[in-house]
Amino acid sequence: MIFAKELGDTLRGALDGDRRVVLLGEDIADPYGGAFKVTRGLSTAFPQRVRTTPISEGAIAGISAGLALAGYRPIAEVMFGDFLTLMFDQVVNHITKYQAMYAGQATCPVIVRAATGGHRGYGPTHSQSLEKHFLGVPHLRVVAASLYHDPRVVFADFLGRDEPVLYVEHKLLYPQHLTLPVHGMVGDLIATSDCSPGMLPTIRLSAVPAAECAVSVLAYGYPALLAAKVVERLAMQEEIFAELVVPAQIAPMDWAPVLSSAAATGSVVTVEEGADGWSWGSEAASVLSRRLFGKLRRPVDVVASAPTVIPSSKTKEAAVLVGGAQIEAAIRRAC
Repeated sequence: MIFAKELGDTLRGALDGDRRVVLLGEDIADPYGGAFKVTRGLSTAFPQRVRTTPISEGAIAGISAGLALAGYRPIAEVMFGDFLTLMFDQVVNHITKYQAMYAGQATCPVIVRAATGGHRGYGPTHSQSLEKHFLGVPHLRVVAASLYHDPRVVFADFLGRDEPVLYVEHKLLYPQHLTLPVHGMVGDLIATSDCSPGMLPTIRLSAVPAAECAVSVLAYGYPALLAAKVVERLAMQEEIFAELVVPAQIAPMDWAPVLSSAAATGSVVTVEEGADGWSWGSEAASVLSRRLFGKLRRPVDVVASAPTVIPSSKTKEAAVLVGGAQIEAAIRRAC
């Protein structure tokens, strides 16, 4: 199952199952089918409810908000997540506020899909992972796509609630095969799924039980795939054992699985592709240091991309963005 194809089929199922679902975005209609071809074929099947928009993320957000207030279930695609910045006012000051402002008499369940991340040589304004700027916005759920979470399950959860959601999809996940847990395994790694009430599942991957691991690695999205490769290789080649913890929902966080893993290993590394500083990893370090005060062997190690512009040159881009080498070095330090 290729992630982009499975995501497209998930959207098709949503459109087929609920006439209130509407898709909006730039160039999402056929024959183009979106920049990453996720929506290919959908406008042909549902011509009235899959609509290409002008190049205006602010307008996409505003139209989506109006549709949601009128009872529809809009799914808005942002071709490049860098331009979530143009939606920020609509999301923070309008979409996330209506339900609380009107004591539940109005809901605004907008789902925003955003293609994020680098490693493709797209340069400074088409390669960023800006989701950290949306973390902590009241009444906004931020969810990260991963190869370990079934998009059908994720979108069923989205459409079953009257809440706005930002769903970030790293571009490098689109051509990858989903690796969902099967019989408690993902490849050679033991896979467990933890889920607190009202939360999406958190997947935990390790070569040995968590109690035998030396470090917990907390990662989401594409960096989780990078981390999984490092965790598996270190376990098989050097018997350095780490547990990878992959949440789907990164805000608000389900801390229970993270705390469980961290308490078992006594050491934590966080990994994200966003720029270092004032980040998801920083928040995780803060929470873990408070809730597990005196129980961790060392400070939480936060691994992120360099806080600078992302170059177009692939060589220079690789020097800025987080990669497997940084993850491996952090795991070795943490053991």
